[in-house]
Amino acid sequence: MAMARASSGLQYPERFFAAASYVGLDGSNSPTKALTAKFAKSTALLLYTLYQQATIGPCNIPEPSSWKIVEHSKWASWNQLGNMSSTEAMRLFVKILEEEDPGWYSRASNSFVEAEPVIDVQMNHNSKVGPVVENGNSYPETKTIPTDNGSQVGTQDKDVVVEGFSSVEVYDQWIAPPVSGQRPRARYEHGAAVVQDKLYIYGGNHNGRYLNDLHVLDLRSWTWSRVEAKAEVESTNSSSTPMLSPCAGHSLIPWDSKLLSIGGHTKDPSESIQVKVFDLQTATWSTLKTYGKPPVSRGGQSVTSVGKTLVIFGGQDAKRTLLNDLHILDLETLTWDEIEAAGLPPSPRSDHAAAVHAERYLLIFGGGSHATCYNDLHVLDLQTMEWSRPTQLGEKPTPRAGHAGATVGENWFIVGGGDNKSGVSETVVLNMSTLTWSVVTSVQERIPVASEGLSLVVSSYDGEDVLVSFGGYSGRYHNEVYVLKPSHKSTLQSKLVENSIPDSVSAVHNATNATRDVESEFEAGNEGKIKELVIDNGDFTKPKGDLLTVLKAEKDELETTLSNEKLHTLKLQQELADAEARNSDLSKELQSVRGQLASEQSRCFKLEVEVAELGQKLQTIGTLQKELELLQRQKAVSEQAALSAKQRQGSGGMWGWLAGTPQSPNADDD
Repeated sequence: MAMARASSGLQYPERFFAAASYVGLDGSNSPTKALTAKFAKSTALLLYTLYQQATIGPCNIPEPSSWKIVEHSKWASWNQLGNMSSTEAMRLFVKILEEEDPGWYSRASNSFVEAEPVIDVQMNHNSKVGPVVENGNSYPETKTIPTDNGSQVGTQDKDVVVEGFSSVEVYDQWIAPPVSGQRPRARYEHGAAVVQDKLYIYGGNHNGRYLNDLHVLDLRSWTWSRVEAKAEVESTNSSSTPMLSPCAGHSLIPWDSKLLSIGGHTKDPSESIQVKVFDLQTATWSTLKTYGKPPVSRGGQSVTSVGKTLVIFGGQDAKRTLLNDLHILDLETLTWDEIEAAGLPPSPRSDHAAAVHAERYLLIFGGGSHATCYNDLHVLDLQTMEWSRPTQLGEKPTPRAGHAGATVGENWFIVGGGDNKSGVSETVVLNMSTLTWSVVTSVQERIPVASEGLSLVVSSYDGEDVLVSFGGYSGRYHNEVYVLKPSHKSTLQSKLVENSIPDSVSAVHNATNATRDVESEFEAGNEGKIKELVIDNGDFTKPKGDLLTVLKAEKDELETTLSNEKLHTLKLQQELADAEARNSDLSKELQSVRGQLASEQSRCFKLEVEVAELGQKLQTIGTLQKELELLQRQKAVSEQAALSAKQRQGSGGMWGWLAGTPQSPNADDD
């Protein structure tokens, strides 16, 4: 016997409170300091206001003074949430935390996850298990998951079997084949592709860290091995800097004897989307040189191979902006084209699923925004380049994002994904000709195929189509392989509905257009004109009563959507009004500051004039002082000359008489 643990994620509201405690919003004295220490200021503010909305409710405190910038920012951000429900705020809080810190749950699990039960798992792969026949299918009586290479597994009720994959005759059930070799590191948001019975796994996200390793699983021997890939260096660069950077949320597409890796989130994103090529013969990565205007860099997009082209839709760019643009890469000319399709396109989203039917119709299902998951279905006619939203029949799937899809014939299988609350346990299939949904099987939530960010590919085993799933995240990261054999019933059950459903692609397209035309007449009050819905193929009619029921249901759905859009518009209008009010206040403050600045400039000008005048006066005083000094010197010289002359005159009187000096004639005359 071997021992293994069964793990399951927390549900709401426990998951929200665990996330709040993880980021520091657990009643601490300084919650904002705890947030700003871990996240950018904008993210910290958003998490704080969502926490307030979830725990207290709508903002009802008075608006603080605009001079208290921090408090006013908190109040404004909280007030903008309006009447958002507590549950929605909780889900959005956890969603943002998972985007910013994907590994928070696993790091914090030791402090808030309850002790998990230990389950005995039988490890004898050679044991014989007696089958139980149910509904025409053979099921083993005892089913367990093998624990190869120390993987965490547990017993299941009807999800997996213990025998080797080659001896299992169970259809429409997920099983874990006994793989060998060194398994890849657990991950999600990786790329997966099948080439010649080999499953290639590239990149992904583990605990918030992007990966760039490449692994291959031989689908005949079920053996893992790692590919020692090389990165080609551009000749224009003298340095040997590797061209390959770790990424997640990219798409891996087979192309001849190569693999194409398109887009993905990276640590240092480029401006435009990058296409990398892996040569399976030389085991070398290189960058594909393309022409035209490439799309902006993104991750979480869908890439669908249609003939010799790749169709890229949606995703999320490096600034977390959701996209719904459409681009086509021609693999013959390697030229990008941006497509402006007619009709109403899907709303901006990422982590959706896409498939092509009859090499003409591109189908988009599900995906999510920052706070909402979708279960809508959109169809793009690649010939007319027009979007439509046809009616979905059968058991419509629940909203989800991060799911994976693969096509077998006209059937599109959708596996996994989540809705911000838990993983989706049902595996569903859409008949793309009739647009009818049905459930293939359901698993327990702890099984990896009920996780987000897993991959799904189609291969063949013993001449039968099989679906192969790998990886994912459901509170912990996975690296298990699961396989499902679609039965004839699951492949054809979508056809076994009412004979009134169109049985060709053109009928679906015409039915969609006819329904849209009839609906417009119905809303205009022309009910009497609606007798029957005629399809160009000539074998599809629908009574008036059934048609009106369908149209009424569609009308109710459109009215609900319109109501939600109106609420969203009102919220945006309120945000715009608040922004305009703040802009008005800032404009007034700016005018006041400008007035003060003009007054100060005038005062400075006056002071400069006074300083100039004083400078001139100082110069005049200096000149006068020099002139005074000159006059004083001249006066001193004059006084000295006069004194000298007087002395000479006095010395010629008595002393001349004593010396017998005769007096001058002028003296006698006097």
